[in-house]
Amino acid sequence: MRAVLCGCGAMAKGWLKAIAETPEIRSAVVIAGLVDVNPAAAKALADEFGLANAVIGSDLADVLEKTSAEIVFDVVIPSARHDVVGTALVHGCHVLSEKPMAASIEAGRSLIAQAEAAGKVHAIVQNRRFISGIRRIRRLVESGALGELTAIHCDFFIGAHFGGFREEMDNVLLLDMAIHTFDAARFVADKVPVAVYCHESNPRGSRYAHGAAANAIFEFSDDVTFTYRGSWCAEGANTSWESQWRIIGTKGTLLWDGADEFKAGVIAGSEGFFRPIEAIDVPQAANEAQTHGHASVIADFLAAIRTGAKPETVSSDNINSLAMVFAAIESARTRQRVTL
Repeated sequence: MRAVLCGCGAMAKGWLKAIAETPEIRSAVVIAGLVDVNPAAAKALADEFGLANAVIGSDLADVLEKTSAEIVFDVVIPSARHDVVGTALVHGCHVLSEKPMAASIEAGRSLIAQAEAAGKVHAIVQNRRFISGIRRIRRLVESGALGELTAIHCDFFIGAHFGGFREEMDNVLLLDMAIHTFDAARFVADKVPVAVYCHESNPRGSRYAHGAAANAIFEFSDDVTFTYRGSWCAEGANTSWESQWRIIGTKGTLLWDGADEFKAGVIAGSEGFFRPIEAIDVPQAANEAQTHGHASVIADFLAAIRTGAKPETVSSDNINSLAMVFAAIESARTRQRVTL
């Protein structure tokens, strides 16, 4: 299938690297065009990845016509996403977009409707749910070893120095980063987000214009609580990019450092002030092919086009993760509990 990648900034390199390093994707997709408001950036990307035959341009519609593309990989900034996806769908293309899927819930619903009307696949790169740790947690929760799920707690503290558009964004942590953890928590819990209370701040020393830190308490269905504490201007003791996790069930608890360390224990007796705890193993992911981040999302997207099945991160489902973000933003603005 012929694909056009739109948006040739730093994020695009991760997409092209995943395609180049994954044989099943590399054999299924040809990057026929590169689009950016700065054609020189598109040309530089083409040179870096050996895409000598790719059509270079600043007008997506024009490049789509010249390439007869079937797929658009959308890696533009969030404010440009609605126009890019809409243009791609009008030209009969399937679309895989960076997160967040839209700059508002209304824009997200509009894109879902457009994709359904066009009969095309529209999915979102929520690559953080396609990693081994998240898949392993989901499998343990599903096994019932921890009992009934009662709570998920995530901590994200990183002193990040990006430069560029993020430093000018409103609600930068919630909109650009927390959505990864929100989506992963929704996946792990397999519950519906119901309501949220959130406090957002921009701490002293922040390099960001707005909202570099946030604390959120989500109510999920079946009385499951999900809490998130995060900051993009917390220097000195970085967590993993995947957050640090504590998953609590009626029978025990799982700790994950967001990297390679898991610790799980369950109740092993009925006596004593503190009940005796037995360590248990965390199973491996059920499907290793679903643990390769970007590559796994792209492969899932291509399989959906080929088979007609819905991809895991189809926009009609992913809007539930976007709704968590905008509900948290609304709660922070109003200082009130917000229902989803």
